[in-house]
Amino acid sequence: MFDIIGDIHGHADELVELLTKMGYSEQSGCFRHPTRRVIFCGDFVDRGPNIPDVVRIARSMAESDAALAVMGNHEFNALAYHTPDPVAPNQFLRVHSKKNERQHIQTLQQFTDAELTTALEWFRTLPPALDLGNLRVVHACWHAAGIETINDSIRSDGRFTAAFLTDATAPGHPLFEAVECVMKGPELALPDGVTVTDKEGNVRRRIRIRWFDEPTGETWASYGLPANPGLPGEPISSNAPAVPYSSDEPPVFVGHYWLPHATPTPLRPNIACLDYSVAKHGFLCAYRFDGERSLLADHFVAVPAREAKP
Repeated sequence: MFDIIGDIHGHADELVELLTKMGYSEQSGCFRHPTRRVIFCGDFVDRGPNIPDVVRIARSMAESDAALAVMGNHEFNALAYHTPDPVAPNQFLRVHSKKNERQHIQTLQQFTDAELTTALEWFRTLPPALDLGNLRVVHACWHAAGIETINDSIRSDGRFTAAFLTDATAPGHPLFEAVECVMKGPELALPDGVTVTDKEGNVRRRIRIRWFDEPTGETWASYGLPANPGLPGEPISSNAPAVPYSSDEPPVFVGHYWLPHATPTPLRPNIACLDYSVAKHGFLCAYRFDGERSLLADHFVAVPAREAKP
């Protein structure tokens, strides 16, 4: 069956350790298992110390049919960061602001120009989501209409071409809204005067949410993903941008959400997040899927970040 792996962010040593722990071995430059395949949830680049090695390992597995992969928001951002804006000379579709450069700096520093070009070419081949019938994988949010909008644009404009990326980075365009939802997840504006600081030190006025749950009865403290007990305990609006996921739909796996360093567990019987903050002293996490309809806590496998504190 499949072993689904969450956000790696350049942590190649942890990736090799995790693959080895699950019974994969390197054969002719590609990690393989005799009976199983990997599915990567995206976010291969940025932050970590061995980004080119992560891309090399994941790409070799994908191109040798030992793995599948979906695009993460960091791969999408990288494509936009390196695509010139067709209507603004000397500008790019992802602005080269200090914040964006800081997020992308490790990728810029670790790749040669030729390696980066090759990596970007591979990123263009990645789908926004995978529906394999008995399981689904997407980086942030399973939104069927948004996924179809992205795939329609791929069919009409080409796979993450300049034309595609131009629309996908234009606020208000349907493709922009689809990418924001599918690859970055719905977000909810906080009440006036309330902010949170993310793990990169950015002050945010919006929070990522438990998009798969109806917002009725939820509070600001409970509806965030992850939950944040420091936020107000008042109920949120019932028109929060939820994308409810039915309990009778196939299991869906996501990354993206920087979950705390707790014991991995399903978010719901048919929903699991596999991002446990390897880039912030957490661990790299996988789920060993064997076709079950209800996900099992003992199917998670994890290895700690090498720089994790004892």
